[in-house]
Amino acid sequence: MSIYETPISRLSGSGSPFADAQGKVTLVVNVASKCGLTPQYTALQALQTDLSAKGFTVIGVPCNQFMGQEPGTAAEIEEFCSTTYGIDFPMSEKVDVNGEARHPLYSALVDTQDAEGYAGDIRWNFEKFVVDRSGKVVARFHPKTEPNAPEVIAAITAALG
Repeated sequence: MSIYETPISRLSGSGSPFADAQGKVTLVVNVASKCGLTPQYTALQALQTDLSAKGFTVIGVPCNQFMGQEPGTAAEIEEFCSTTYGIDFPMSEKVDVNGEARHPLYSALVDTQDAEGYAGDIRWNFEKFVVDRSGKVVARFHPKTEPNAPEVIAAITAALG
């Protein structure tokens, strides 16, 4: 099954963030507003701005499972992202990425290995997955790997063809 077929709502509650991502290369990232890695939003937005015309999008997936670093409501998260970082890429509803309540999206993502061979639970906020145009996961990156790191750009570029 394509990742793009996974039911998940937009942060705003209406529609799916995958509705506009079908047929695009997508970087799926679990995000949080009060994390030491939150400044990665800057690089994520830069990727969205620079590559969207080539058929690329970022989708942010808020999660509050790591030390309560995404405690806000949907409206608070949306306001923080737009006013602090100018985010205009799609955001999903807040979900669990690990544990018994893990969202089906992350059930489909966590078996993907990163370059070091790690597969399994999401380690922290800002873990990244590159999904190709058909909805297949083609790369996984550690939370501390910057969105504009050469290896992330290479995976996105390869998926864009």
